[in-house]
Amino acid sequence: MDFLKLAKQRYSVRKFLPKPVSDSDLQAILEAGRLAPTACNLQPQRIYAIRSAAGLAKLRRCTSCHFDAPLVLLICYDTSESWKRSFDGFDSGCMDASIVSTHIMLAAAERGLGSTWVCYFDPELLRQEFSLPEQQIPALLLPLGYPAPDATANPMHFQRKDLAETVFYD
Repeated sequence: MDFLKLAKQRYSVRKFLPKPVSDSDLQAILEAGRLAPTACNLQPQRIYAIRSAAGLAKLRRCTSCHFDAPLVLLICYDTSESWKRSFDGFDSGCMDASIVSTHIMLAAAERGLGSTWVCYFDPELLRQEFSLPEQQIPALLLPLGYPAPDATANPMHFQRKDLAETVFYD
């Protein structure tokens, strides 16, 4: 698929079929995340694929934004492995997790899966529910699945600023 076409067609899906995501689709989208660039190629992402009934029940205690997806990826970064900028100590882990997540979302869309980016969750409760090590920081959740037939994009999705409002040349 043409990349710009894929980028234009992909939208945040908030209504999923109860059909499980196939292992082959899951492995393909996780591979796309593995191939994503990270600062100094340190690959600090830690991804938890939550799809068991017990795991999804734990997740629902941490956020109301699960959209009953059959699979949710909990994307974290490991601060003991993420790159830090020497000038001010800036930690690239959240950016790395974001790049990985973007690759996953686009690979999912290419395979006919829907996703939505969720940052509305209780990070401490996620840590407890999933026994996350202290150095792993939950960055976002990606509910994933096959879109329901009546799933639609939020009307705001198609509103884009002109490039002249967001790009500046020097």
